[in-house]
Amino acid sequence: MKARQVIFIILGVIFIDQAFKFYIKLNYYAGEEHRVLGSWFRLHFVENEGMAWGWKFGGGFGKIALTLFRLVAVIWGTFLLRDFIRKQYHKGFIACAALIYAGALGNLIDSIFYGVIFENSSPFSQNVAKLFPAAGGYAGLFHGKVVDMLYFPIVTNAHFPSWVPFWGGEEFEFFRPVFNIADAAISAGVIAILVFQNRFFKKETTAKHPTVETGTVVDDNTQVS
Repeated sequence: MKARQVIFIILGVIFIDQAFKFYIKLNYYAGEEHRVLGSWFRLHFVENEGMAWGWKFGGGFGKIALTLFRLVAVIWGTFLLRDFIRKQYHKGFIACAALIYAGALGNLIDSIFYGVIFENSSPFSQNVAKLFPAAGGYAGLFHGKVVDMLYFPIVTNAHFPSWVPFWGGEEFEFFRPVFNIADAAISAGVIAILVFQNRFFKKETTAKHPTVETGTVVDDNTQVS
């Protein structure tokens, strides 16, 4: 796969991810929800202060540490992707790596800049944020929250059977996490690598056979003069 194809994948994911996030941030207040396809696909606006799928990492210090970690990971990923292209890894593997890279970069953009360029989205006053507010953003550089909006509660109002340890009788919902396009790109890339790893990392074998003249065993790439 050529570098321009990888760049196209990355820019495509970033554009779609940021377009969704800007639309949600500028049109929804925090906690607002609208159904798209029945009850199982909804746009539900939440802001994530931590890692993917809503995981958190220890207050203000943890937030900036996580952002810096993402920044280092993206920089390292840039050189890693370039190495994959130069060594001509399987096209499918490179495409998956590009999806993971694009997802990480998409969420990094939120973490670095969104606190500076956006007004706070309040669930209490149902305030819809403005871009570049006169009073300044809701946080400093590297302290932005990641915007999530995709919600697929396919199974709702269900309960675990009483015999299930720890969760017996408790309410069950599938699929509970709220995520974004960047998260989806990361997950798709990782899952595809796991599913198709035998194809992506298939070792090439060379058939060997004896020559007619000498009976010497050679492989198919050996030329006998």
